[in-house]
Amino acid sequence: MDIEDFDLLVIGGGKAGKSLAMDWAGAGQRVAMVERGMIGGTCINVACIPTKTLVNSARLLALTRRATEFGITGAETPAIDLTLLRERKESVVSTMVAGQRKSFLDSGMDLVIGQARFIAPRTVQVTGDDGTLRTLRGTKVVINTGMVPFVPDIPGMRAVTPLTSTTILELESLPASIVIVGGGYIGCEFASMLSIMGVAVTLLQRGPSLLPREDADVAAAVATAMKNDGVTIRLGVEATSVSRASGSVSVQLSDGSEVSAGDILVAVGRVPVTDGLGLDAAGVELNDRALVKVDEFLQTTADGVWAAGDVAGSPQFTHASWNDFRILKSNLAGGSWSTRGRLIPYCVFTTPELGRVGMSESEARAAGREIRIASMPVAAIPRARTVGELAGHWKAVVERGTDLILGVSLLGHESSEVIAVVQMAMLGGLTYQQLRDAVIAHPTMSEGLQLLFSDAFLEQ
Repeated sequence: MDIEDFDLLVIGGGKAGKSLAMDWAGAGQRVAMVERGMIGGTCINVACIPTKTLVNSARLLALTRRATEFGITGAETPAIDLTLLRERKESVVSTMVAGQRKSFLDSGMDLVIGQARFIAPRTVQVTGDDGTLRTLRGTKVVINTGMVPFVPDIPGMRAVTPLTSTTILELESLPASIVIVGGGYIGCEFASMLSIMGVAVTLLQRGPSLLPREDADVAAAVATAMKNDGVTIRLGVEATSVSRASGSVSVQLSDGSEVSAGDILVAVGRVPVTDGLGLDAAGVELNDRALVKVDEFLQTTADGVWAAGDVAGSPQFTHASWNDFRILKSNLAGGSWSTRGRLIPYCVFTTPELGRVGMSESEARAAGREIRIASMPVAAIPRARTVGELAGHWKAVVERGTDLILGVSLLGHESSEVIAVVQMAMLGGLTYQQLRDAVIAHPTMSEGLQLLFSDAFLEQ
């Protein structure tokens, strides 16, 4: 068995792994990156980029329907052309994938397409698509294999071949109706988008509210916006069995009722890609969620092996994996950069969208913090008036005594952009008064932060 030795061996080309591989290869190190075939990782191929491309089209459709509000006529009957929609989505994705492949090769890395399995510490055997075998060993190894959608073991579920967040992107036609199982971030994004596109959506959530990580009032505001777009929301129910007949999917629910639709989408979470990697042979341990066990420095239980991104339990966001890359770049060179205390924002691309950073009200109270709450309707922001996007509500958590901003939940137009302003203020240790009194350009959505932290909306 011939073993090929590398300075760095990366298993899985997610955001952290591919960035580190290109960085090391560009610096003259001998690097191999093994990828099963999804060049660029989940984000570019089947997650952030294609889904947000489709969300943008849905929002444009919704806006076009309102054209007369803005003094524009001739656009009274806009409709989705799925062929054109798919072509645009695939064009965006293929352009980015091609760019990624070129960057990989230009960096000087050895890009290996195939399935890797550890056969010894820091050593993998890779089976290529053509059946060829290569044995690769790294002085340092990074596991960055990510996650895939989870399909629950509900009677009949697998037999009906449910859609997932990955396979729904391959549809050649939109169903007239759909049942979505799961009211988390992915389920809500698809429910919002598909409803705007004209699909009759029924969203099932086993808990008492959507988006269980959010405050109840924030989740309720998201639910209201989705209902206004036509989504039927069923809370406190679970699917107990699923069947398909005559082109329709029927879902039996825990309360004894039944819902039927043209198709079903499962969005109840994701599972790590660790099965089949032979991690035992590498000395890499998993935790009780089958995630690679790492410390705060992303070091695994095996010498010379690190893990990053979703598979290592980092928050399931590309920007978190990008930060993991920075940590790995430091620590593989002898540094001690930690994941502890990271301030990681996230956005839920419903319509309107939700931007979140820091503590929620419930988290702050559970932590024993003395707090004040600022809360206001998006309709109070002048910019929201000018663009005709009045739906939504902003909420902030402020610590009494220090006046520091502990977190915000921004539901409304362009919240995914405004959230960065708050994040920078929090990183800089600014008080809410300093953000309130800053000179922010008018009229912008970010200017609304000055209203949010004013006496009119901040409880005393």
